[in-house]
Amino acid sequence: MQALYQLDVQGDDYLDQVRLFLAESDEDGLVLQLADEWTRGAWNHLVDCDKLIAEAAIKWELSRLSGVDRSVLRLGVYQLCFCSDIPGKVVINEAIEIAKKYSGQQSPRFVNGVLDAVLRRLKADGRR
Repeated sequence: MQALYQLDVQGDDYLDQVRLFLAESDEDGLVLQLADEWTRGAWNHLVDCDKLIAEAAIKWELSRLSGVDRSVLRLGVYQLCFCSDIPGKVVINEAIEIAKKYSGQQSPRFVNGVLDAVLRRLKADGRR
């Protein structure tokens, strides 16, 4: 989430620094590999992720969301769409925990609602 936030603020130029940033946060090779994969995947599918978020976040424009909430949602939507080995409810629960730790008081409930709506949509479309 933090690397996605940095990309949101600094743009594509930061992509070259993502692995270094992640390595400073954790030394575990598997954690580093997954974080790098998920960050790059979410960033590469940003348009698709943002579209699903916008459709699920009724009455909210992406630009009005805090950068942290936007990053949490992008990571969660990416995982729901492209990481079928992770159960949808696990993705949502982890996103809620991240929102509790890094965002505002109302964010966990908002993140839960948006990601749950995305998951329902993906299931209805046969994509999950």
